[in-house]
Amino acid sequence: MANVESNFKNMTLTLLIISLVASAALGLVHQFTNEAIVKAQMLKINSAIEVVVPEFDNQPYEEAKTIEMDGGELTLFPAKKDGELVGTAVKTFSMNGFAGLIELMVGFLPDGTINKVAVVSHKETPGLGDKMDPKKSNFSVQFEGKNPESFKLSVVKDGGNVDAITASTITSRAYCDAVERAYKALKEGGVQ
Repeated sequence: MANVESNFKNMTLTLLIISLVASAALGLVHQFTNEAIVKAQMLKINSAIEVVVPEFDNQPYEEAKTIEMDGGELTLFPAKKDGELVGTAVKTFSMNGFAGLIELMVGFLPDGTINKVAVVSHKETPGLGDKMDPKKSNFSVQFEGKNPESFKLSVVKDGGNVDAITASTITSRAYCDAVERAYKALKEGGVQ
């Protein structure tokens, strides 16, 4: 076998072939795993819907409505029992978390009262900001049964009604921001 001369043309051709093979491999991996990733995300959303609204017998994601607000999308999932609306789950967000994006699922009863709130995703500090998760503290319980018309969705330090998580005021503010955004989307979206 003869040695190939090392010149610019040969090096460029070799790099091009390696790049094409790597791109094709990456594309194949994406193609095989994408469906499983989408299914896992849908399961997580469905689980959050089940947690935050009263018992229902429809498929809320089939009747979902998306609203653009504050540079992002909020999705409203109407939950119905025997054809009657029993609640609406709103997938909401805030970019103001200590570590950036926080996504919540907020369940509202037909009169606008907050039923429950579930955390969909976040990257907050373990042991501090992650206490917004109902599995880690009772922070979210103070929102249950409250109507945003009369319950001010901001921390006490800012003149609101929400007791902040100790040492995590930024996370608490972001949580309130996301819940407030969900309520605005509910009023604007008018799910029936």
